[in-house]
Amino acid sequence: MNAMQRSPGLARQHGRCAAGGFTLIELLITVAILALLAGGAMSFADLAVKRTQEQELRSALRQIREAIDAYKLAADGGRIAKAADETGYPPTLDALTRGVVDAGNASGRKLYFLRRLPRDPMADPTIPAADTWGLRSHDSDVDNPQPGRDVFDVYSLSPRISLGGRPYGEW
Repeated sequence: MNAMQRSPGLARQHGRCAAGGFTLIELLITVAILALLAGGAMSFADLAVKRTQEQELRSALRQIREAIDAYKLAADGGRIAKAADETGYPPTLDALTRGVVDAGNASGRKLYFLRRLPRDPMADPTIPAADTWGLRSHDSDVDNPQPGRDVFDVYSLSPRISLGGRPYGEW
């Protein structure tokens, strides 16, 4: 038997604790590593949420823009009655969901372009979907979009910047 096994007091004198445990430094290092991992996981989760919102925004813009284009094609094709001075674009976003009378159908059936108006995922969820979008009329300038007598295009009103570095309003 060696001297350390015979006398527990002797083991403490040589810097070893017979009970075995963690030192304060080991515990602090462990807590610091866990904090770094948790911080990384939180930033990764925030990034995933933002990426999902951006995908939803792309999809919503695509749906609305395709509906506006379909409305314009129907108006130019004579299926929607329009005055000579009108552009053929929908007067409001609600016209895409409410429907318009099909001029080519004698029974007065309506043409619908959207089942529901998608909302801007970057906007406040308490605001109605139609109010979450900025509107650009056919008569307004590209650099300074303004609402007018028709809806030529839509854009996000969010002042935030995308992961790619562009403002959402420029999408």
